[in-house]
Amino acid sequence: MGNRALDCTALTIAIIGAVNWGLVGLFRFNLVSFLLGDMTWLSRIVYGLVGLCGLYLITFYGRASQTSTSV
Repeated sequence: MGNRALDCTALTIAIIGAVNWGLVGLFRFNLVSFLLGDMTWLSRIVYGLVGLCGLYLITFYGRASQTSTSV
């Protein structure tokens, strides 16, 4: 329960990444590249953060199974 802020932050960043991939898939429009440039150091940081948040969110599966078995 102490990681609620981290969970919400990671989920928000992952959702932003998912919306970006949706734009790429549907319209061939990369919002990150449009706003920050094509593979600049800043855009690479954003891509890295999205990836790290996605990896962190894998822990939701373990926590969800712990919650469902403890009820």
